[in-house]
Amino acid sequence: MDVVLYFCAMQILDGKIVSQAVKDDLKAKALLLKNETQKVPHLAAILVGSDGASETYVASKIKSCSEIGFKSSLVRLPADVEEQTLVSAIQQLNEDKDIDGILVQLPLPKHIDENKIIGLINPDKDVDGFHPVSVGKMVQGLPTFIPATPYGIMLLLKHYQIETSGKHAVVIGRSNIVGRPISILLNQNSNPGNCTVTVCHSRTKNLKEICLQADIIVAALGSAGFLTADMVKQNAVVIDVGITRVDDPSKKSGYRLRGDVDFDAVAPLTSYITPVPGGVGLMTIAALLTNTFNAATQNNN
Repeated sequence: MDVVLYFCAMQILDGKIVSQAVKDDLKAKALLLKNETQKVPHLAAILVGSDGASETYVASKIKSCSEIGFKSSLVRLPADVEEQTLVSAIQQLNEDKDIDGILVQLPLPKHIDENKIIGLINPDKDVDGFHPVSVGKMVQGLPTFIPATPYGIMLLLKHYQIETSGKHAVVIGRSNIVGRPISILLNQNSNPGNCTVTVCHSRTKNLKEICLQADIIVAALGSAGFLTADMVKQNAVVIDVGITRVDDPSKKSGYRLRGDVDFDAVAPLTSYITPVPGGVGLMTIAALLTNTFNAATQNNN
């Protein structure tokens, strides 16, 4: 009996390398902007409460701003803050001409209406890309701020020159933060783009069969190890957006980070795959900084 052997030259999509390249480019551009116009890109973050993950994300964003010569401001508010206090903080940042980008770290406490808060941010400063104006422009393929995680994924695909045109992309997850926007971006007439996109979610039937048809899989549902080897075909490109804290007594922190992909089992099947950590998370910050720089140049004109 003949035995068919599959060989797959798997390559890591290294977010550390690509994000550093993006930041190095932004650092040079920011210096040039400062020398020519005296303008320094300025990102303002609002952090409500003291959630551990949110604290980590915001600290990383502020550190990255410092590394590339951007200014940053952090507005801290208690978890039980009244909604009107948060509204006033956003209005102040909207009116501050030195502030180019505003982000409100999500999630917010349950007593605050996230949609209302996002809608109050000046679209010209909406570097998170969540404002309805930004989303509407993205859907129409118009220039706008793209949500940072999907934008980071597109930058990663572009850096590694991954062929997407005509490919079948399956997106697992339909959140407004990742799933929906990345499905739109991959479908657009652009490079990367021009994919045929299937969006799957908790009600999708035959998910395994759909994933096995995919040339590109974007796993963005927040369930550790969800995508298993029997759901991935040979040479697929796998983008792991998930990041879940899993208890691990052997770690100093007491936990380790796991993605939505069973990496050890899936990686050998793939042509390209993102690790967790070290993949999409780093690209999210690089994309946010890119949006902030673009906001600074637009607001300075």
